[in-house]
Amino acid sequence: MFRVAKSLLRGFNHPSAANDTVDVSEINGVRALHLGSATVQSAMRIRDPFALELTYTRAIMSFLLFHTNVEDMLTIGLGGGSVAKYVYAHCPEIVSKVIEINPGIIQIARNQFHVPDNDARLEVIEGDGLIYLAEHTDATDILLIDAFDRNGIPPDFCSQDFFDQCATTLRHDGIFVINLWGSDKNFDVYLTRIEQSFDNRVLILPTGKPGNIAVFGFKRGFADLRLNSLRERAKTLEKTHKIEFLQFIEKLAEHNQSTNNRIFMKSDR
Repeated sequence: MFRVAKSLLRGFNHPSAANDTVDVSEINGVRALHLGSATVQSAMRIRDPFALELTYTRAIMSFLLFHTNVEDMLTIGLGGGSVAKYVYAHCPEIVSKVIEINPGIIQIARNQFHVPDNDARLEVIEGDGLIYLAEHTDATDILLIDAFDRNGIPPDFCSQDFFDQCATTLRHDGIFVINLWGSDKNFDVYLTRIEQSFDNRVLILPTGKPGNIAVFGFKRGFADLRLNSLRERAKTLEKTHKIEFLQFIEKLAEHNQSTNNRIFMKSDR
């Protein structure tokens, strides 16, 4: 742990993230959060603040397809708190922690995006996600990385050491989830690093063209990836979640190696 932590902290160089200007816009009943640019970092439908407005946030919730007993979730990067709010409202069995370096984001997320105050099931902590990860191992079932600043993903959040640390932070059957941008020229580099950290136990789930891509890394290869099993799980989840899980399964089959019967990871070869 300490070797990885030192490598992470040696590269620590993202003070701008704590000082990014936070702006809010509204159009057609949707409120959006921006960090020093026109890029939408988070969005919320004002009449339904706990719903997941953006497709990529619904795709992130696909970890429910693979892990049937999630108790804890750790998120690095709050934004408008879309996923944290959804889990709080619709997954009462999950206890969440969110680490956010920018106090302005925390304030606006609570004042403008209905992020609840801290309680026993949701805690938003002002702090540096790199340091938090370096100090916590075997700490969570789900680790979500959704850390962007005005320039995109900070370099320290896509290094090999960082992804190695993410694997260390997960429990033995944990799942890593990161939101990447499909048109990023370094996407293939980041994906290769994630595959190395998770021994090729990785799936990708594109949500648009070029759009966001949810990448899932599995601490161990335990997931039942038979398509019939996944579809049954999706049908069960769709009874209580307004999320297109069945569509996401078809996208997973399309964009990862698969047959008519199951989806494969590179580790299966």
